[in-house]
Amino acid sequence: MRTLVELIAAKRDGETLAAAEIGHLVASFASGALADYQMTAWLMAVFFRGLDDQETVALTDAMLYSGRVLDLSAVPGFKVDKHSTGGVGDKVSIALAPLVAACGVPVPMVSGRGLGHTGGTLDKLEAIPGFSTQLSAADFARIVGEVGCCMIGQTAEIAPADRRMYALRDVTATVECIPLIVASILSKKLAEGIDGLVLDVKVGRGAFMKTERDARALAEALVRVGTRAGKKVVALLTDMEAPLGVAVGNAVETREALDVLAGGGPPDLVECTMRLGAEMLVMGGVAQGNADAGARLARAIATGAAARTAERMIAAQGGDPRVVGDRSLLEVAREEVVVEAAHDGYLVRVDALAIGLAAVAMGAGRTRADQRVDPAVGLYIDGRPGMRVTRGQALARLRVRSKEDAAPVVERVAGSFEVGDAPRAARALLLGRFPAA
Repeated sequence: MRTLVELIAAKRDGETLAAAEIGHLVASFASGALADYQMTAWLMAVFFRGLDDQETVALTDAMLYSGRVLDLSAVPGFKVDKHSTGGVGDKVSIALAPLVAACGVPVPMVSGRGLGHTGGTLDKLEAIPGFSTQLSAADFARIVGEVGCCMIGQTAEIAPADRRMYALRDVTATVECIPLIVASILSKKLAEGIDGLVLDVKVGRGAFMKTERDARALAEALVRVGTRAGKKVVALLTDMEAPLGVAVGNAVETREALDVLAGGGPPDLVECTMRLGAEMLVMGGVAQGNADAGARLARAIATGAAARTAERMIAAQGGDPRVVGDRSLLEVAREEVVVEAAHDGYLVRVDALAIGLAAVAMGAGRTRADQRVDPAVGLYIDGRPGMRVTRGQALARLRVRSKEDAAPVVERVAGSFEVGDAPRAARALLLGRFPAA
């Protein structure tokens, strides 16, 4: 076995490392034998030299087994999770998990918090009074078995090497590296004890992947590496130029996700939820194709089965299940500030990145991991690309604790809307599927 310094130098020089060598690097980092600055040097070498699929699988396994892999073998059925690479207004998981579970596919889901311009599922769930996202592995497995779904945060036991390595990547400009992204995502997801994974890879202004080329490369790599790791994996490429849905914030997004379970919700949010849900039902073996899956999902909503599953999950995790039927129980800041169109025309662009940054500035998100969020503040985006608007028409409504709180972000929100003389062609929500159907 080469020394740790030799392994750093080998990757610097573009050599391929053996699986045992990568495992040795990660284990040494976990034990303290490899210092932070040495791991940073190796990560930077990977950033420039890359990893092949075999190396990426080895890195995924090493990070996965640096902690505990949850055992859900006692839960019957083919267990499927969904992961999104993050976007603005992406509250899909809150509706999707109970909806898919109501159709007979168990959904164990470990989610994250918002950081930067993207919101986090955990912050949105914690807008529900009493809801706990910090559960033991035993309670997680029990709730998945009893309810069909459970949504928690990453514990100290799950892929601890990934947590430390990501912290180094975050401050050394090595986050945007596809093999490192793939290993980070899959190590956490495989630790859940799942059998299959459906990925929602976002692309556009509000996503981490700004171009379709980069997003496709990430989606293909996730599917290849996840499959080589022994799991069924499908990835959808979805648009994130404009915010998903109408609501951006925490309580407002949770309200909107629960609207979907009641048969409502904005069309783009419903479409995204149903497409991902169909993939999960087919992968889970309870549906024969997308048409059958779509019919089962629609029936679960129409009969109230999806809403009842959401109530059971919320109650099992200490929350108030009444919010499913009465979304007004989710507190939203009372003061409203309206952003109006400056002139007549067609809305040709709604900049998801600008909207996301405005939400963070209002207190709905965070720029550091240790910051708290205000669950009650947020925005409603009334203007959608392609709309004909007139001067003075409401494009966005900011919900704040006091109107003074909105002053710093009104201009930013107004600038996120581009009005032109003619409409542009509408962008499709679904931009690709991997592997191709």
